[in-house]
Amino acid sequence: MSKRDYYEILGVSRNSTPEEIKSAYRKLALKYHPDRNPDDKEAEEKFKEAAEAYEVLIDNDKRSRYDRYGHDGLRAGYDFHSYSRFEDIFSAFNDVFRGSSIFDDFFGNNSGFESFGSSNRRSSSGRGLAERGSDLRIQMPLTLEEIANGVEKQIKYKHWVTCKTCKGTGASSSQGYRRCSACNGSGQIRQVSRTMFGQFVNISTCPTCNGSGQIITDPCKDCSGEGRVMAEDTEKINIPAGVEEGNYLPIRGKGNAGKRGGDPGDLLVVIQEKDHPYFERHNNDVVYRLLVSFPEAVLVSEVEIPTLYGPEKIKIDPGTQPGHAIKLKGKGIPHLNSYGKGDQIVIVNIFIPQNINSKEKGLIKELAQSPNISPKRKANTKDKDFFDKVKDMFIKD
Repeated sequence: MSKRDYYEILGVSRNSTPEEIKSAYRKLALKYHPDRNPDDKEAEEKFKEAAEAYEVLIDNDKRSRYDRYGHDGLRAGYDFHSYSRFEDIFSAFNDVFRGSSIFDDFFGNNSGFESFGSSNRRSSSGRGLAERGSDLRIQMPLTLEEIANGVEKQIKYKHWVTCKTCKGTGASSSQGYRRCSACNGSGQIRQVSRTMFGQFVNISTCPTCNGSGQIITDPCKDCSGEGRVMAEDTEKINIPAGVEEGNYLPIRGKGNAGKRGGDPGDLLVVIQEKDHPYFERHNNDVVYRLLVSFPEAVLVSEVEIPTLYGPEKIKIDPGTQPGHAIKLKGKGIPHLNSYGKGDQIVIVNIFIPQNINSKEKGLIKELAQSPNISPKRKANTKDKDFFDKVKDMFIKD
């Protein structure tokens, strides 16, 4: 099962600061802590999930690899590990909360605790909370030649952009609002509850005004009060050599525009590998299956084959057997974010014709009389032992 996006887990944007990441993790860790959710497996998994996301995003090196290559960048060859024991999570949990009054409130006294449900920021217009726009995912099919050499692609896509008429406010003018009566303009609804841990105040986004604190009374005619409109854009993307299926390239701020002047999301270009008519990819190596004629396999011959970098001639040694492998060093896929390339492996097989004319048939019959052409059919000791076993299995006296 594929893992969820770490930014989505913590509810933060891709350009969040370490303090914003730490704050978001703190809220989730307190919300799903096992002491507050006894015998709740779902809460336990979310607690682990949040801890794993925090471990990656709070570390500059791990976060950089994750931003560029996704979860694949944190697999074999790197020092990333996921949490498997609660002791490990609690260690990180304590590091985040050590010296914090919130930590003391949770584990010590029952003086009260406030949980915040939204990480959205105030809009530049001052009218309520601005929502970050969603990310966009676009599939980018590539040939193995493009993957081997790197390529620049141009894509055309549609996405939400901030309305130029109202500058994202959704109103036709600065007087086109009234205060939301449900939340009294705060954009938030507070609910107080008492538990064994003390008094908790849960703050959630106001459903009436969607957190803006304002109700639009005179909507913008161009965006109908949405604050954004659909538009088509073109983007050039430089794809490095060595990518593979599932890698993605994030383009910051090129996703959907946020509501009420919120920051735009990112454009995520996800790599797809096209099937190749000649090559099979195995990690950074490519396999090419070559058919040669019987004379070419028996005699010294030179044949031209395709590679990812253009045609190349290879030598077929006399007496080459079916299944023989020839390695072309450095003719495979480059190692992503590293030096060197894989190899091209040429698997040689013998072409057996199915349709021959009478002249060709006569030549083959004549050739078959030669003692060097036909295989020796005299069984050796190992062959005899094998045949005896087969006889015992299938032939009953």
